[in-house]
Order: sequence, then C-alpha cells, then structure tokens
Amino acid sequence: MQQLTNAEEQLMEHLWNLEKAFMKDLLEAFPEPKPKTTTVATLLKRMIDKDFVAYTEFGNSREYYPLVKKTAYFSKHVNGLIKNFFNDSASQFASFFTNETNLSEKELQELKKIVDSAIQKKKK
Repeated sequence: MQQLTNAEEQLMEHLWNLEKAFMKDLLEAFPEPKPKTTTVATLLKRMIDKDFVAYTEFGNSREYYPLVKKTAYFSKHVNGLIKNFFNDSASQFASFFTNETNLSEKELQELKKIVDSAIQKKKK
C-alpha cells in the first residue's frame, strides 16, 4: 500500500467520513478557504491511480468512494513506524508514546484498561 500525501490524506479523511461523495460534497466538507475544484480533481486522480479511490459514473457526474479502509491504512503506517523507528518493538513504541507525550493520568489509566482488555482477549 502506497503512502498518501498530506493533502491526499485530508481529502481521504473527508471521503472516509462521507463514505460516498460527489465532487460538490467533497468541496463542502473542507473548511474555508475551500480548495479549488481542479485541485480536488487532481488529488482524486492521483488517489485513483494509487488504488485508494474509485468512482461510479452517473451521467456526467462521478460518485467517489474509498477502496481502502481507514483502519487498514493507519494500521499499516503505525506498524511501519514501529518497525522503522522502534526496532520492530511495540513495547519500545509504547514506552516512547507514554513517556514522551503529555498524557494525563486519566489518559494513562484509559490506556491501561485497553491493554488489560487486550490481554484478557488473548487469554481466551
């Protein structure tokens, strides 16, 4: 799976949220200042070429939809991050994440619950 540029990721985020969208729907999803139609069209073309997006034609209109699930895209990139920057060690990543970010005690407790729940599922 290829990497999306920041602009492509932003457009893809709107498409994931909308699930299916015509050009006008995508343009409306952007905050002001909205990108030009030609910019969004160019991004969509590149994303189609990368097999992230497809479309269905309705006369002269195209309804775009994602071919890649958001979780699959981000999972691949988080796993790549762990492999490339943390020697393929999830525990090194977790240590960095918990020590080098400004997580509150409440957020750390929530993470602990998530980890404890995952451990319980693995035991079953």
